[in-house]
Amino acid sequence: MAEGRLTVAEAIRTAAQDLAATSDTARLDAEVLMAHALGVSRSDLLLRWMREPAPDAFAALVARRATHEPVAYITGRAEFYGLDLAVSPAVLIPRGDSETLIDAARTVLADRAPTTILDLGTGSGALLLAALSVWPAAQGLGIDRSAAALEVATGNAMRHAPGADMRRGDWTQPGWADGLGRFDLVLANPPYVEDAAALAPSVRAFEPAGALFAGPDGLDDYRILVPLLPRLLTPGGIAVVEIGHTQAGSVVALGTSAGLSAQVFRDLGGRDRAIVFSGIKV
Repeated sequence: MAEGRLTVAEAIRTAAQDLAATSDTARLDAEVLMAHALGVSRSDLLLRWMREPAPDAFAALVARRATHEPVAYITGRAEFYGLDLAVSPAVLIPRGDSETLIDAARTVLADRAPTTILDLGTGSGALLLAALSVWPAAQGLGIDRSAAALEVATGNAMRHAPGADMRRGDWTQPGWADGLGRFDLVLANPPYVEDAAALAPSVRAFEPAGALFAGPDGLDDYRILVPLLPRLLTPGGIAVVEIGHTQAGSVVALGTSAGLSAQVFRDLGGRDRAIVFSGIKV
């Protein structure tokens, strides 16, 4: 090793110290960025690379993270429901809390496998592709109003579910649902953040505002989507919608007004996270 060159272990330790001021997961961030710089998995990094010289590219990655840029955007990858997905600043970073929607669907559907699945606002395709990993025989359709997001989703679908259809659609425009048909399972993670909400810099400064914010109370998109769910569901079908943890009462009320029954599911942190709507009987 060249004199003065840090080992991988030393560089990770130094980076973790530097990132502690801007990240609650500084050590993990440093390890993931180092693995990315080396082109290896994190487990491989920890087992085989710690005594090797640190790559020159690592410092620039750490500098980006120090500005609050999310690790997923730096590496271009995120994991969701066991799937390795490509991400970019055109899409929200898939979060573990959103896996609650897939678990809720599995619980309610039990042994009824859906044959048609719709993902509203598909983004990276995370929810749709996770559902298709559970029910691979189903036909899947994801819609999004962002062409850049659809490009990301299409790439992920080619890797994980080549038969999935990704299509442009904007539910704020009249007639957006015409011709979509009906589905056994509808998934949606719409924008639900209040316009003035206090957000971490890594979210407000980097993730797409159009996928986050939904008016003063965060309910604008639910007011459009929830009343339309009955026309999108097959008899016996269900819709699973992600919510902010304080929004269950308001969103359930929208469903009740539309003639739907509702079940609220909590995430692993014990917060309200998903609502399953049903009501069209077989």
